[in-house]
Amino acid sequence: MKDHVTLHDVPHYAPSGRECELFEMAHENGLPLLLKGPTGCGKTRFVEHMAAKMGKPLYTVACHDDLSAADLIGRYLLKGGETVWVDGPLTRAVRTGGICYLDEVIEARKDVTVVLHPLTDNRRTLMIDRTGEELVAPKDFMLVASYNPGYQNVLKRMKPSTRQRFLSVTFDFPEPDLELAVVVRESGLEERRAAPLVRLAGHIRALSGMDLEEGVSTRLLIYAATLLAAGMGVDQAIEAAIIEPLSDDEDIQTALRDLVATVYG
Repeated sequence: MKDHVTLHDVPHYAPSGRECELFEMAHENGLPLLLKGPTGCGKTRFVEHMAAKMGKPLYTVACHDDLSAADLIGRYLLKGGETVWVDGPLTRAVRTGGICYLDEVIEARKDVTVVLHPLTDNRRTLMIDRTGEELVAPKDFMLVASYNPGYQNVLKRMKPSTRQRFLSVTFDFPEPDLELAVVVRESGLEERRAAPLVRLAGHIRALSGMDLEEGVSTRLLIYAATLLAAGMGVDQAIEAAIIEPLSDDEDIQTALRDLVATVYG
């Protein structure tokens, strides 16, 4: 978990629709927002951009299998020989009127959902059982969550009762021209050298019949472009930043290398 409270630098984000307007309206009206989309398509960058643009503290939580409600709310800890209460990131966001962003929220334990429900309806309250407090979220507090619908399984699926408490917007990989501009900006690689990476990504995402859980992300393209800008060879950069991260299967890796050869041939 990490807190972003710097309000000066606005991370670059290139809108692909009206998602910025939706975020601002959700914040203005005290409504929670759910971002849906594949890994590495820009969801986290979008939230960082909006928080900085609006001048709001941002508390980011990377959800995982062991994340519990106590991790979000807080717990008693020993400090200097005394037992003191320490707020978790969700509680800090509610107290300060910040934005709490739960990245991949369905990865968290089920007790997290129980905590979130009162914050996502007209009550906008957070119960802290251990201290007996009931916090009412101020106007500036906003709850944002994200998840990847394409990576769900039977055991980890967002319940309709939870999903329907949020406004939702779907993210996808940018259109080629926009993605190229993002890769160039983030990596510093020349456009003529970044363009084949974006074409390669399009071919990989269009593949059918290959057992890939997801297509190559914009994040991985930026990694590959960064290596190329630093002087690494094309084959080595693509191997490290695209082929190896996408699959451990040797047959799939071979097919991806053939695709690379076609694009760069």
